[in-house]
Amino acid sequence: MGTISKSTNSLAFFFNHYSHLRVSSNAQNFYYYCRCFSATSAKTPNSGRDIVESPIQFLKSVRDRCRSRSIRNLDDALALFDRMLHMHPLPSLMDFNQLLGAIARMKHHSTVISLIKEMELSGIAPNIYIHGVLINCFCHLKRVDFGFSIFARFLKLGFQPNSIILNTLVKGLCLEGRIAEGVRFIHQMDKNDYKPDTITYGTIMNCLCKIGKTSEAIGLLRKMEERNLELNVVLYSTIIDSLCKDRLTTEALTFFFEMTNRGIQPDVFTYNSLIQGLCNFGRLNEVTKQLNEMVERKIMPDVRTFNILVDTLGKEGKLKEAEEVFDVMIQRGIEPNTITYNSLIDGYCLQNRMDEAVKVFNTMVRKGCSPCVVSYNILINGYCKNRKIDEAISLFREMSNTGIFPNVATYNTLIGGFCRVGRLKIALELLHEMQGCGQPPNIRTCAILLDGLCKNLHFIEAVALFKEMEDKRLDLDIVIYSILIDGMCNAGKLTTASELFNALPTKGFQPDVCTYTIMIKGLCKEGLLNEARELFEKMEENGCSPNHFTYNTIIQGFLQHNETSWAVKYFQMMLGKGFSANATTATILIDLLSTNQADKTLQDFFQISV
Repeated sequence: MGTISKSTNSLAFFFNHYSHLRVSSNAQNFYYYCRCFSATSAKTPNSGRDIVESPIQFLKSVRDRCRSRSIRNLDDALALFDRMLHMHPLPSLMDFNQLLGAIARMKHHSTVISLIKEMELSGIAPNIYIHGVLINCFCHLKRVDFGFSIFARFLKLGFQPNSIILNTLVKGLCLEGRIAEGVRFIHQMDKNDYKPDTITYGTIMNCLCKIGKTSEAIGLLRKMEERNLELNVVLYSTIIDSLCKDRLTTEALTFFFEMTNRGIQPDVFTYNSLIQGLCNFGRLNEVTKQLNEMVERKIMPDVRTFNILVDTLGKEGKLKEAEEVFDVMIQRGIEPNTITYNSLIDGYCLQNRMDEAVKVFNTMVRKGCSPCVVSYNILINGYCKNRKIDEAISLFREMSNTGIFPNVATYNTLIGGFCRVGRLKIALELLHEMQGCGQPPNIRTCAILLDGLCKNLHFIEAVALFKEMEDKRLDLDIVIYSILIDGMCNAGKLTTASELFNALPTKGFQPDVCTYTIMIKGLCKEGLLNEARELFEKMEENGCSPNHFTYNTIIQGFLQHNETSWAVKYFQMMLGKGFSANATTATILIDLLSTNQADKTLQDFFQISV
């Protein structure tokens, strides 16, 4: 039965923040039940006589309804609570705990806090379970600080925390993104002899993996080994998935073998993570091995498995194989979803096979699988890349008519498409339409427009747009500056380009490899080869390593100005870095050698190289 306390520790400080939150949407029903005490009456359908429900029957009914989750709504739960609170003698705290748990499951966490306040005001001292419910509610409301205050009171009352309460606090810290504090709390548990269990470690490990701290998660796994805690497929799969996302697929396979050697059976999630990781590196032979192993273990591939395969094969240009996987998927009774169709459509678009892409799109609609905004974006992007801009805008209008609203990516794709074909007026109209529809342009929108204006030689408008972006204090990045510097170089405005480049550090930016390459190209174009060479050396001094584009750019610049000795020097450096000549560099070299315009230095170098 309930424990009555004449002087209970008040939770007034916490409850004051939530005192307004217990509101029944049916006041008449609420007050009716407040007047009920030990019995209710109901009429049987056959006799019409009143049947008095005893307190025992009532409480049994409450327990059954809590277990079966048949309490319909908050009003229903509040009515039951009020009757229980006015019963003599009071129900057990376990009965209250079950009802409060049912209300918490309905996500009415603030209401639960208010009800516990009513219990205390009625002289009912919370037990370990009620404290657990209260801590859980505060954690769900993202007030884990209040949860820890309740925990402190809980310890002061002499209760020993169980794993559920400890895990709730850890989860609360994770919900607020306080992962480091969660790790510290686990260590503190150890010091105070409150033993964290598999769920405690698993909660923190999952959060660590989500924020890319996989090595810390692995450290906790090793600590679990030291404590002889049970390791399971969920823990290993979490780490395997995170390693694959970090592109550490070989390490993920090592953990997979460790798991299976321990006798822990992988599940479909484990295999999907590995298959995705292997597909990311094009290791398709190993993917086949994993699929065969899945079947041997009687683990059936699910829709995600097939989606990974269709997407990878499509991106690899192996559309025949992608179609075969799609057909096998249907034969196995697994219904393709929007992601499956999108992957196949994207594969055709990447191969410029727009007719087949549209056929797949139409099949998708015919099969009752609704296209999403991504489906339309893929097709629109395909049309834009193929310069079929009228088809792209037609599909865009059709999209709006079907009730699917374009997003920023849709507008960015279309604006880029119109810039690519030189139709800047419509690109700007789309920008205004975008803003009118409540889709604020992002930094990529500005970059696309700026690049379009520069490439179409609208330099005055490009500079005006750039200044407007600066005036509006948009979060500009190095890409925006690189686009404008490239535009100025191409327009022969090298002085302006140099001023922009030199001002980057004062604006909080360091040039990246792309920015350096653009400036080197601009200097070479103007015949300023010494300045290009100095910038190349400065680039390396500043810790920015040249890539194959940088090497090819400076080699081309020196070859075009017949500075073959320097061209050979950079050629040797490039080969030493493992880079090779691109098509443009190769063409210039072949032309020079075939027309006997190359000097002896260049001829000797290529005779030695061959």
